[in-house]
Amino acid sequence: MNELDQFDFQILKILQKNNLTPQRDIGDHIGLSAAAVQRRIKRMRETGIIKADISVIDTEKLKHSVTLIVEVFLERDKIDLIDQAQTLFTSAPEVQQCYYVTGESDFVLVVVVPSMKDYEKLTRRIFTTMRISNTSEH
Repeated sequence: MNELDQFDFQILKILQKNNLTPQRDIGDHIGLSAAAVQRRIKRMRETGIIKADISVIDTEKLKHSVTLIVEVFLERDKIDLIDQAQTLFTSAPEVQQCYYVTGESDFVLVVVVPSMKDYEKLTRRIFTTMRISNTSEH
């Protein structure tokens, strides 16, 4: 992989503020052509420097949203499935943040759902898949 230069870092700084900034505007700001900016962004995506293009949701503006902090406990004999669990959690759009942690629990999730009924559906969908528990009684 090529080393990042000052232009790459400037591009990343702009994209972190707003990843919808037109490449022409980025180029004008940092002194490169839109085509050069496009090639650099493509390379950073292909090499994994840019992992994802996401939207940050203002949950205050969603009607009837519930934000939950959820501790997750893997069965001790299934601890080798950490990567699989993390992939499962991060693939659920309701899971806004996923942290692998030390201590009693294995993961801490920040979950945003429209209602507790929707949270129940989510738990049935993801926690039963790998015999995962979201309580300390596992």
